[in-house]
Amino acid sequence: MNKITSYFRESYHELVHKVSWPTWQELQSSTMIVLIATIIITLMVWGMDTLSHLVLTQYYKLFQ
Repeated sequence: MNKITSYFRESYHELVHKVSWPTWQELQSSTMIVLIATIIITLMVWGMDTLSHLVLTQYYKLFQ
């Protein structure tokens, strides 16, 4: 039981005193970068899905 208590005490100490938390401005900047990257990747996947759908639809029409 002493090890568990020590673990939580050390974890709290590390979280409060050793972790460098970002400023509000840094947090907003990072959030915008992630949001823009997510939108770009989503559009790329959507485009590839649409293109593959069109190609496969035309391919299947050849064999009907």
